[in-house]
Amino acid sequence: MTPDADAPVETPWEGKWIVAKRQGRWEYVARARGIRAAVIVAVDAEGHLLMVEQYRVPLGRRCLELPAGLIGDEHEGDTVELAAIRELEEETGHTAERVELLGEYFSSPGMVSESFTLVRAHGVRRVGEGGGVAGEDITVHRVPLAGVSAFVAEKRAEGVAIDVRMLLPLAQVLLG
Repeated sequence: MTPDADAPVETPWEGKWIVAKRQGRWEYVARARGIRAAVIVAVDAEGHLLMVEQYRVPLGRRCLELPAGLIGDEHEGDTVELAAIRELEEETGHTAERVELLGEYFSSPGMVSESFTLVRAHGVRRVGEGGGVAGEDITVHRVPLAGVSAFVAEKRAEGVAIDVRMLLPLAQVLLG
């Protein structure tokens, strides 16, 4: 085990949503107040993957992502399942009959302690427009699974950032 593992944790800065921490030689960022995230793999009955595109301030550009949202940020007693269904509808205008938990993952463990719970939505159907809540400006993309790789390449060529979680639907093509 690294000597930093036993070092005390310092908090040099804390905001509403994130906390900067220092532990030994390491500096990293954590979510505030124990907030977690859910990332949703949603494929509808016609075999189309639901993706979202939105502007991300830290990147300075739009980003292509799987639908996702925070758990416990505004809803007392929130669960992964409730948050996933709520966020799927909010962002994409689709709902799910149920969600299946696929595990907890860490996207940048050398810099951020945040994890996300990956879920698979089942019984996906359209119930509204989507697009997120006020100010989110989310564009919904519904792409046939067989066309996801080409779609991502097209978005990348347009200058859209690609979220690391998009590797999941691209895995079969990338691993050939």
